[in-house]
This record gives sequence, structure tokens and C-alpha cells, in this order.
Amino acid sequence: MRIGVIGTGRIGTIHANTLSRHREVGSLILTDTDPGRAAELALRLGETAAPGVDEIFKWGVDAVVITTNTSAHAELIGRAARSGLPVFCEKPIALDLPGTLHAIGEVETAGTVLQMGFQRRFDTGYVGAREAVRAGRLGRLHTVRALTCDQAPPPAEYLPVSGGLYRDTLIHDFDAVRWVTGREVVEVYAAGTDAGGAMFRAVGDVDTAAVVLTLDDGTLATATATRLNGAGYDVRMELAGERDTIVVGLDDRTPIASTEPTGPPAADKPWPGFLERFGPAYEAELAAFVEVIHGERANPCDGREALQALRIAEACELSRAEHRPVRLAEIAGGREAVGV
Repeated sequence: MRIGVIGTGRIGTIHANTLSRHREVGSLILTDTDPGRAAELALRLGETAAPGVDEIFKWGVDAVVITTNTSAHAELIGRAARSGLPVFCEKPIALDLPGTLHAIGEVETAGTVLQMGFQRRFDTGYVGAREAVRAGRLGRLHTVRALTCDQAPPPAEYLPVSGGLYRDTLIHDFDAVRWVTGREVVEVYAAGTDAGGAMFRAVGDVDTAAVVLTLDDGTLATATATRLNGAGYDVRMELAGERDTIVVGLDDRTPIASTEPTGPPAADKPWPGFLERFGPAYEAELAAFVEVIHGERANPCDGREALQALRIAEACELSRAEHRPVRLAEIAGGREAVGV
């Protein structure tokens, strides 16, 4: 199997390394807007570098992995679909609903595969939480708390193209809440603050946000995020039911400290970032993609799943702007869209 990898930045490099070691992948073709970066990575891995995206499609590949800037995702997904190629793409499909819907429509018209990169679906802790909920271990679920805290903010130049904290960061929590609980979000109320730095205010973004989510069975969930968590990278989910409470992401590297005399000590080596925290999950999602290509399993996260997470993020942006609860029914792209 020959796979084209479009984009060789941080996550593209991780994915290329993973695929180059996979027993079912014979070779890779790598390309990037910075040809030198792609060539350097190709030399290190013993793979082939292409001067541009056109060559990925002209030279012949069996599948495409897209890890470019988000602004290029939808166009590349459509091009791959029209070429009859299965695609793995980092989230999101696009930064807006029209672009997302159009790309999904192209995939469905072509009858090809689009697997989205929501890696938490492959993390051992989140998988365990989903299994516990589905098995009834917690009894009736009543409360979910999800959080994502970056140790340090991204470069200022990234913020204008990130889509904002809800679409860029919290979208993972929105997807995880849906996937773990098996329920849909019906209403959101969102707030955010830009008090942490002028670069956030300059692009109309926030550095810290909190959202209350109401699920379709009455379960209440909160999702919080910040770009400014100096203690380390912290991603957790707590699920509380009438019988039990469980936690995802609580281990000896979680960057929290107890103030209780008998509480656990602070982590000696807290997680520095998402690449370290979710390394095994990134490998697992690509292994799943290879299995999907071979027809050995169903698509674990298609474009429709990504669409629903984006709709929640869009509802949060509207809620923050208008200071009011927003029903998901107000946001385009529901089950009537693209055949959902």
C-alpha cells in the first residue's frame, strides 16, 4: 500500500513516522508547502518527497493522509474523493459549516472513505469510560465534566487560522462527550475570557472558555479549556452517575496537586503537550485507518461525526457572542443535511 501524506508539520511528522513502520504500508509520498521540510523528513524515513500536491495524485497512491492547515482540508478531501481515494484527515473538515457540508457531500457522492482524526476515541482511558457507561456501571449518568488545558499558548500567527478555542480545542471535548455517553447535545451556554493576552483579543478569540452542555436525556455536561495552564498539559473527563464516578486522564503525569495533607503529590513529569499525552492513540487511529481501507472494520469516525462536533462549536460561538443559551436545532447541518 502506498499512502500520500500532505503536510509534514508536527502532527504530519508523527503520522508519517507511524505509517512508515506499519507492516501493511509499503511506501509513502510526502509533500508540504515547505518542500525542504518534506524532503528532510522523507530522507530520514527512507521515503519519497513530492514537490507539490499534484504529484501525490499523479504518481499514484492508494490513500491520502491530510495534515495541512485547516484552510486546505475541505479542498483536499474533495480532490481525493473525486480521485476515488480513501482519506484520513485531521480535524476539522473546515472552519465553517458550508465548507464542511460540501466536503462531506463530495465524499458521499463518490462513495469513498473519510476518517477524521479525533484521537481521543482511541485513547485507553476514553475507551474504558465509554465501555463503563455502555455497560451500566455508573447507573443513570447525571454529570460529565470535560477539560482541555494547554501548558502554553500557540504562536500568535496560528490564532487567526485556528478557528478559535471552541473549534480548535474544545471540539475534541465535544466529540468525546458525544462518543463516550452515546447522547446528543441539544443546548449549549458558553462564556469565554480574553484577559490572558492581547494576541487573543486581536483576533477576537478567547484564551479560556467554559460551556454548559445539556444532553438529550437530561444529563448535564461542562467543558472547559484554557491556553494558559502553566502546570502542564491537562486533559481529563469525569463521569458521575447514581452508582459510581470514574475519571479519564488521572495518572502520575496529570499536572494537578492536592492541598489535602494525605493527598497525592504533584506529578514529577507532567505531560508537556498533546503529542506526548496521546502518542499511542495517534498510532491506533492510523492503524484503524489501514484496517478501514482493507475493509476489515467500519469507519470509527466519519465526516458526519466531525460535523456534529463542529455544530456544537458553532453553537458555542453564537452563545458567547449573544450571551444566551443556543439550541443545536438553530445550527445548520443537522440530520437533514447531507443525508444525515
